[in-house]
Amino acid sequence: MATNLLDRPVSRLPDHVTLTGRILYLADDAEAVTSQLQGQDLEWTPAMRLRDNISTDEITPAYICYYYDETLGDFPYLGFKAGNAFPITRGRVKAGGFVASVAGKRRGKGSSREQSPYAEMCAGIKLVVGESIERIYRENCQNLGVFATTDFSVIERVKRGEAIPLAVFTDGEGRITRDIIEFGGLFNYNLARLQGKVRTPPPATTRHPMTIAEKIFARHWMVDAAQGKLGVPAVRPGDEGFFQTDIRFSHEYVTPMAAIFFEQLVGVDEPLNDPSSIFFFRDHLTYLAQVMRPEHLEMGLLDVAAELEKKQREFAAAKGVRLYGQLEKRLNLTGALSAAGSEAICHSKILEAHALPGQIIIGSDSHTPHAGAVGCLAFGVGTTAVFNSWITRDVRAQVPTSFKVIVRGRKPDNVTAKDFILQILRDPYVKNGDAIGQIVEYAGEAVESLSVDERATMTNMAAEVGAFTGIIAPDAKTVEYLMAQRGMSRAAAEQHCEGLFSDPGAEYAKVIEIDASAL
Repeated sequence: MATNLLDRPVSRLPDHVTLTGRILYLADDAEAVTSQLQGQDLEWTPAMRLRDNISTDEITPAYICYYYDETLGDFPYLGFKAGNAFPITRGRVKAGGFVASVAGKRRGKGSSREQSPYAEMCAGIKLVVGESIERIYRENCQNLGVFATTDFSVIERVKRGEAIPLAVFTDGEGRITRDIIEFGGLFNYNLARLQGKVRTPPPATTRHPMTIAEKIFARHWMVDAAQGKLGVPAVRPGDEGFFQTDIRFSHEYVTPMAAIFFEQLVGVDEPLNDPSSIFFFRDHLTYLAQVMRPEHLEMGLLDVAAELEKKQREFAAAKGVRLYGQLEKRLNLTGALSAAGSEAICHSKILEAHALPGQIIIGSDSHTPHAGAVGCLAFGVGTTAVFNSWITRDVRAQVPTSFKVIVRGRKPDNVTAKDFILQILRDPYVKNGDAIGQIVEYAGEAVESLSVDERATMTNMAAEVGAFTGIIAPDAKTVEYLMAQRGMSRAAAEQHCEGLFSDPGAEYAKVIEIDASAL
């Protein structure tokens, strides 16, 4: 951990905040938006038609995400559509002196990319208002120190230059979220944690039968970040805290922005917390040159994207992090240089070479649950969480509800793990969205018969289920896998698996049963 953080001043924000600047209304009328960009201030009334369902892809289209620093402040809302027009162009929001932007329902839906609120912040936006705000986008704003609210009365307060009570932005939030807002973002909050100025209270949950996932959460609960105290007797769904990670990984789409945060807020020469348990991957943009659209090539975006790989490579070397990078080009049979691929795919390599039963693994990839095949609690996180984990080695989470899928019987020879998942996706509980954000635990003799690789298909596709993660309790096949894949002794492999099972009487929101022989 960077030692200078222990002496750095950190305090809560004042009880009232004053936001100075203009209001940008993301209206459904392109002319109304254009007039604001030209300097005209609109008067908001409830009759104004604001755009609903503004996605993060509209705030920062995918090609904008090749940028990873303050340059993003030139680009917010470039994909924003009003009627049939795209009224916002590069640099217009930043030049307009806007401090707040206002939208309709489901603001920030879609991808969890943190480039979106970061682009808004770098353009001067300190407050986002919406009739409703999507959870992940809202959390990203709070982590970055951008205020978010559904209270439209703040608009007039901003226009009048009034001091706004901080409680407007913290009311109704949980203890940890309130503290994050009051400290001005997740980084400052974590400084306060490391300095012992704020503590996350341990759960009041008493001992009870737990699922395998709840057991792993309980073992990893960070009781005191300043003293490194770890573990609580039990947790229940809804308990919110910080959990020590065993492995943290990210790829070239996320590492560079997290690196910029680290260098700016912690220090260029400061070390990461336990770099031996951090891994970087170059695997998402490997063949970008072959697939990039012509208009984006003309914009020079291939060179911009190349900076992602370069930044990650240089940061890895400076911090002593293992990078699975690009393969060297080799001569093919015709004597020509063959295209160079990637050394590894992030979620696959973590399972093959690093994951151990009972670990908590976080990664900047929606298929991080791949490692749940050997009984890991593995889940995807965003840029801010990755960056903060380099400092604290832990991650903020709320214990999700679990549901269980039991696949019974003997599967026909032509049926695979993928078929199990396709059947699960047809179940009304999953199809109707009830499983979103929950942990799916797979069990039953048909699952037990699968190889670890096929089990990984099931846990990987927790993303398609919409689950928080997927997990399978380790067993004799897991032991054999660890012996063959990692060269472990049987005794060592069995020790890693010890106690990792769901207790009789553990509670599930739903139990789905499937007959494998009928597929």
